[in-house]
Amino acid sequence: EPTVRTELMEQIPPIAIFLQESRPKFPTAFFEYLMPIVVRYLTDVNNQVRKAGQEALLILLEQDLVAQSDIENKVCPILLDLSAPDSDDEYKVEAVNIICKMASMLSRTTVEHMLLPRFCELCSDGKLFQVRKICAANFGDICNAVGQEATERLLIPKFFELCSDSVWGMRKACAECFMAVSYTTSPEVRRSKLSPVFISLISDTCRWVRQAAFQSLGPFISTFANPSSAGLYIREDGTLSIRPPAQDVNANSCQPSHNITGMSSNANAA
Repeated sequence: EPTVRTELMEQIPPIAIFLQESRPKFPTAFFEYLMPIVVRYLTDVNNQVRKAGQEALLILLEQDLVAQSDIENKVCPILLDLSAPDSDDEYKVEAVNIICKMASMLSRTTVEHMLLPRFCELCSDGKLFQVRKICAANFGDICNAVGQEATERLLIPKFFELCSDSVWGMRKACAECFMAVSYTTSPEVRRSKLSPVFISLISDTCRWVRQAAFQSLGPFISTFANPSSAGLYIREDGTLSIRPPAQDVNANSCQPSHNITGMSSNANAA
């Protein structure tokens, strides 16, 4: 029964945490018995079971409970198969979504070598606009996961494609994550390549795209500032924050730094 499999998936993370805490007693139980179940349920015929499996996998990755070898040899191959060009539409949408969500939890090497090529292909998926939309909405997170070199070499051309996509929702998603993409690039790329594209979004024919671009204008401009003098920095959650001046830190040690809300690519994607 699908409901039984779904309930089982919801119990996997707490069981895995218990096994991790009791590793001397159960050194290989998770890797031998539980991880294969999680991987198998990623391709379950039932939609709810698959979603439960995906949620369980993300929790396990977030808790750092999945071995690197299992990620590279078991999880990534399944996701690459599900997101292949000839894959079922529903499976493909789910696969690209989980690829984007897990990118920030994996090592840069794993993301760049195993997932980045497929992500670039999915950005140009001409069959499903839902796939391109997911890629656009999570673009900043992928850039942050792979770093400046891979972003400028492989991702920026794909980002420009999405910024000129015929579907306005794609362009709007790009405008919303523009700051996160810009922050990962060099000052020269921001000035010579990203700025003209951003101007085109501000002048877009769709008012929803223009509105999103104007909301991202301040955050985008902030990426041109020198962090040491402007006091601006990007937190781990992707938000733009202001670090108080050094002379004020001791005097206001109980005061938290002012966080500029609405700057996160995740929040904008939501």
